[in-house]
Amino acid sequence: MEFENIYKSYWDRIFRLCMGFVNDYDVAQDLAQETFIIVWQKLDTFRNESSIGTWIFRIASNNCLKQIEKEKRFPKSELPAHITEEKQYSLEPQIQFLYKCIAELPEIERIIISLELEDIKQAEIAKIVGLSEANIRVKIHRIKEKLTHKFKENGK
Repeated sequence: MEFENIYKSYWDRIFRLCMGFVNDYDVAQDLAQETFIIVWQKLDTFRNESSIGTWIFRIASNNCLKQIEKEKRFPKSELPAHITEEKQYSLEPQIQFLYKCIAELPEIERIIISLELEDIKQAEIAKIVGLSEANIRVKIHRIKEKLTHKFKENGK
């Protein structure tokens, strides 16, 4: 598969996965772009031991986890109070709230639910995160319960 087709096929899904991790449009864009740089650089080393999608989602997940670790080590400095952010997002409020809730989940749960939302098969999710399929099913059920509870609490 050539890179251009991979990029076109997976960009939106990888971006949404990154949004689930960081809940920041600009950072998610950067992470998705970094993921595809890695894919482009390493495409000739892909061994077909899993599907190309599994491989790309694994790269994206690892890339997002590295970013989260980096942010923990180097906390962002606060912006001066007089600067206001004027970003316009095209995401509906409920989707923004969903990303906010996902971003508050523990790392492994963020990976799992983000992949589930991208319609990745549970067997593939199990390979990506290194858990059994049965464990993935249970975790997905519990994560959905948590998210449903948060939506009910906030009247969404």
